[in-house]
Amino acid sequence: MKIYEQNGNILYILNVLKKYSDEDHMLDINDIKEYINKEYDVDIDPRTIRRNITLLKEKFDYDIVTWNENRMGYYLIKNPDMDFEPGEIRTIIDTFSYSSFIPQSVTEEIIDKCKNMQNIYENEKMKDYQVYSFSVKSNNKEIVKNIEDISNAIYNKKKIKFDYYKYELNPLLKNVNTGERFISPFAIVYQLQEMYVVGLKDGKDNLVTYRLDRMKNIRETKDKVEGKVTNKDIDKFVKSTVMMFGSTGEEIEIICKMELLDNVIDLFGEGSIIKYVDKDHFRLITNKDLEGFKRYVLRNLDMISVVKPVKLKNEIERIVKDYLKK
Repeated sequence: MKIYEQNGNILYILNVLKKYSDEDHMLDINDIKEYINKEYDVDIDPRTIRRNITLLKEKFDYDIVTWNENRMGYYLIKNPDMDFEPGEIRTIIDTFSYSSFIPQSVTEEIIDKCKNMQNIYENEKMKDYQVYSFSVKSNNKEIVKNIEDISNAIYNKKKIKFDYYKYELNPLLKNVNTGERFISPFAIVYQLQEMYVVGLKDGKDNLVTYRLDRMKNIRETKDKVEGKVTNKDIDKFVKSTVMMFGSTGEEIEIICKMELLDNVIDLFGEGSIIKYVDKDHFRLITNKDLEGFKRYVLRNLDMISVVKPVKLKNEIERIVKDYLKK
């Protein structure tokens, strides 16, 4: 066992420097020695520690500031090309914490992995971390595996089969299997805090989407994908589709209140025309999926007036009239 411990000396030292040192928390040789003893129950003499630090610097290119350089202590400088900054780690943690498609148990595993990439001082700043969200987390624990399986199928240019689940109320609320789907997958996209696979059904030309958190039991088949779908096709489809309701995009013109400007720019800014009308209103001209855009208008009915197409304007008016009759 002793020889294995000796071979592990350099890793003990490196892990201690990663976990306990930074520019504001320098370690002297005795500090490193004590931390190694505490973490690994191994006693290393100071000369061995110094020798291995030199080896880490000269042979493995770790950026370690030494006592000889500053007369204060040792600390490890993060590699900007390899190591995440604290703000980047926090962004990753927030993204998974607030994403509804990731189950809570998976979120907690990812957060733990992220924290393992930080030193104790950075983690201390997150000890009171809280998530403030009304979003309901998915209970589909296959989501990460779904991403891997679909990515592999796309790389292998193979079709996939999967079971697709949706909520039904008849009369109890249940998440039920609506049957098996069989598609040629071409991309995974992220929109409105959900992940979707973009693909083609057999014999169809129009791209469709399925939410990854509603997919289970994904199987890559031996069948090659069908249809010629380019990255440009997928990009156009995603940009023309609101809330991932897939259909052919049409030109839409609406008048909006200024309060919606930031939201409109975030959702529709690229490739759209936004014009000033007056100090309280602006005009949006864009090319989007009508079904998805209808839902967007209904969510912001008090701030949007549809100019065209006429069929969208009429559909909105019909929905409002039917609602008022109730």
